[in-house]
Amino acid sequence: MSIDQNVARIRERIASAAHRTRRNPDEITLMAVSKTHPPELIREAYGAGLRVFGENRVQELSGKAAALADLKDAKWHLIGHLQTNKAARAAELFSAIDSVDSLKVADKLNSSAQSLSKRLEVLIEINGGGEAAKSGLTPNSPELEYLLNAAPRLEHLDFRGLMTIPPFVENPEDARPYFRQLRKLRDSIASRKMPSVGTGVLSMGMSHDFEIAIEEGSTCVRVGTAIFGERG
Repeated sequence: MSIDQNVARIRERIASAAHRTRRNPDEITLMAVSKTHPPELIREAYGAGLRVFGENRVQELSGKAAALADLKDAKWHLIGHLQTNKAARAAELFSAIDSVDSLKVADKLNSSAQSLSKRLEVLIEINGGGEAAKSGLTPNSPELEYLLNAAPRLEHLDFRGLMTIPPFVENPEDARPYFRQLRKLRDSIASRKMPSVGTGVLSMGMSHDFEIAIEEGSTCVRVGTAIFGERG
């Protein structure tokens, strides 16, 4: 199937999952995870109507940026771990950083965004499974509290919500507890009414489990393989 056909099929699945929980599918963003895929395939996805793209590495988008510079309304999200020494370049290239996992990273991004006179959208990455091999803050970690409390002084960061990548499971249904956990954490943060911490975005769900994520409240699903095929 073509990328255009793949996107149409995924949108149908998003709509079905949304309707099962009486949600509006228009409120759910489909992010094309374009990491490892060449500019020509990204252009096909853009031609299929997609405007939000996710990349894992700063240096990879840096290499593609010139070839895609004419896609003026495309939004680039960093969804992989960010090293502090790449924060300045990330602030230049990306419109959003969805993987903020420490106050140190947030401070670096804030300084970099300030020097560019821009406000950078960010999500806090949560490691709900507590996996040592993955980045992200555990739901009850002191570091999460430090980050939330620091938000008012990080004036060049726009905290929009939370992101998670659950442990891999063969059965998508087994990912449901992790998605539910993130929604409950979001609700807990929202109940604190912190003006500098937005909670409208829940980025969760990928190619094999996005329908379960939508049922649990996801507002952004990150889909790569189901759009582009296997990675190059």
